Amino acid sequence: MSGYFTEDIGAQELQERTAVATDIAEAVRTLIADTVLTEVDASAAATAIEHIEAAAEILRSRQLPDDSFGVRFNTDGTKRTWGNAVIGTRNPIAPPLDVVFDDDGLAWAEFEMGPAYEGPAGLVHGGILAAILDQILGSAAEHAGAPGMTGTLTIRYRQGTKLGKVRAEARLDRVEGVKSIAVGRISTAEGTTAEAEGIFILPRWARESGAADKIRKALSDG
Repeated sequence: MSGYFTEDIGAQELQERTAVATDIAEAVRTLIADTVLTEVDASAAATAIEHIEAAAEILRSRQLPDDSFGVRFNTDGTKRTWGNAVIGTRNPIAPPLDVVFDDDGLAWAEFEMGPAYEGPAGLVHGGILAAILDQILGSAAEHAGAPGMTGTLTIRYRQGTKLGKVRAEARLDRVEGVKSIAVGRISTAEGTTAEAEGIFILPRWARESGAADKIRKALSDG
């Protein structure tokens, strides 16, 4: 399947690339939040647009040949999904989630949901929460050695999720053949706000191409 690449990048170069990607994405992420909240007049907005367009021109001067970042495996087995809309290092739309994996199988992340993610007044949009749950459940299944693509995602919204500090967590519940079932939740200081169960299916192309084996090797190598 296209969009999956293998690269040979040294540790120092990867560290440098990560720093650059993180800084650019965070700057644009801040710009998005500022855009939502700004009340400058037309003249100031026009000046800001000129600067934004100039910055965009610089970024467009050297880009990947494809329309997506894809999934990139390094020769040491590590994986980069920098374009991912939830965890992508390069993606300013991503909060992003920095997922931690505990020894007991729990995958979790704590992050800030700012004004760019608003749905109902002062609350995180339900669709954004769905994307986060999809990602954290899938990450838990993958880290447990049972990767797959989302087949179904069932969510129960228990209460509104206020903008601000949010926690997502999940774990693999069971495996049934090529299906992995994970469960998880979203919470804030006020308690659980949403719960989810996801069924992730390892597609035929992944089984035949060995992509799943690469993921398992990356996990076993630490």
